Amino acid sequence: MKEFINHSEYFGIILSLLAYGIGIMARRKFRFFLFNPVLVAITLCIVVLLLTGCEYSSYNHSAKYISYLLTPATVCLAIPLYEQMTLLKKNFTAITLGIASGVIGSLTSIFIMAMLFALNHHEYVTLLPKSITTAIGIGLSQELSGYVSITVAAIIITGLFGNIAGEQICKILKIEHPVAKGIAIGTSTHVMGTAKAMEMGRIEGAMSSLSIAVAGCMTVACAILYENLI
Repeated sequence: MKEFINHSEYFGIILSLLAYGIGIMARRKFRFFLFNPVLVAITLCIVVLLLTGCEYSSYNHSAKYISYLLTPATVCLAIPLYEQMTLLKKNFTAITLGIASGVIGSLTSIFIMAMLFALNHHEYVTLLPKSITTAIGIGLSQELSGYVSITVAAIIITGLFGNIAGEQICKILKIEHPVAKGIAIGTSTHVMGTAKAMEMGRIEGAMSSLSIAVAGCMTVACAILYENLI
């Protein structure tokens, strides 16, 4: 069984899709915040790999087809943005400043925590891309000589937190304007947060989609300046 799984060409993609499907059904049935589809899928995949003894490298190789869809899926987020183009032009200055402040806040918080926990240079730059989409974050981590696998984990954890708690945090902080909510969620928690923003409303989803692309570009530019601080 173990040998069959390790040499199966499609085991990873089948396991990933089934686990995510179970996560969606669990969320619909229980309506509890911990039953996030991505969180459930990650947990189920880890359990199956441990029980079957499947090597992660084999799973990752057979699930690579899903990764191919990551970039085009991110590009497709431009569609809801196009539908809200008038709103974008009307609030251009506020949106730009909002995204910029979110990017600077994210990078600065990583710098402060790196100082507090005495992280070395490689550990520090590994966490700088935590709030941008994986497609951009992986490339940035490689460019900065960070630990790519840890960068991916940090991006996923950040996105999960935004997906699970983003709406509640907006309520606690009394952020009520849909443009502001979309920018806050998209800038800080990339695609996974945007999925939640789209559930909140079309404007929130469009602004969050915009924030992913703009925040990603800003982070790449600013990270070059931040990388030499430690």
